[in-house]
Amino acid sequence: MGRAALASEQVGQLFVESRRGRDRIEYTAYGAGDAWVVLVPPLLVPRRVHAHAARTLAANGLHVLVPDLLGHGRSDRPADPLSYSVGTYAAQVVALLDHVGAARAVVGGSSIGANVALEVAVTAPERVSGLILDGPLLENALGVQLSLLGPVLATARMAPVALSGVRLASRVAARALPRRLAPSWVKLALETLDARPGTVAAVIHGVLFGRLAPSSDARAALKVPTLVLARPADPFHPAGDAEMVAGEIAGAVLERATGPLEWRRRPERLDLVVTRFARECARPTRRRRTRSS
Repeated sequence: MGRAALASEQVGQLFVESRRGRDRIEYTAYGAGDAWVVLVPPLLVPRRVHAHAARTLAANGLHVLVPDLLGHGRSDRPADPLSYSVGTYAAQVVALLDHVGAARAVVGGSSIGANVALEVAVTAPERVSGLILDGPLLENALGVQLSLLGPVLATARMAPVALSGVRLASRVAARALPRRLAPSWVKLALETLDARPGTVAAVIHGVLFGRLAPSSDARAALKVPTLVLARPADPFHPAGDAEMVAGEIAGAVLERATGPLEWRRRPERLDLVVTRFARECARPTRRRRTRSS
């Protein structure tokens, strides 16, 4: 699949209620129509990470939503761990579907974003027409995620000035770089690093000390078309977790990437796989609406 054709892009916002009051969530909508897809970014990573995939899907007739969930990107970033959990993020995805008037959608995500997609399917199955799970983090990943995110949490709590320095450096670099010449991955990295220590600590604390993913029994009870992308040789996203969930969900399709970053660096093959899957999941919805109209 070559470069995606142009599709409309619009930035929107919605407000969700929490114990703190109202929180603002920003998202980008790509394309148009009633064949909906939601892509959830990884933990602490802004929505820019899914821009290419969203444009590709939109160019193929799908209406794609990519949110900055609470604590990410341009959405509100409260420094309260109780504001964050995989379950809370799943509720925000459902709130986004309500906001745009989408009855059902293909819900996908990368890393912990895949866990959020699973949580949506378990807690609101009537809203999910398909699942795209890119490098889900389940039982095999818990130890490595703790070893990766634990030091970041400790630094944010006990030495916040270090993360503040990183944030300041990222802002200086962002201003110095010509926006049109900077590679997309550089822009993504600078946006990711532009986060307050209090927010970083709260997000990691809330997510890691909550339910990271639905149980194996809950996953096995799912009856939804599912595409699982396994990342070989990726120590942070063990392929064993992808293989496990693909075996738990009846009829799930397992697609093995050729490398850990294939969908980021050489996306053409997986773009085609994901687009075909999403379009197939959207077809029943289109037929039902045509018959009832």
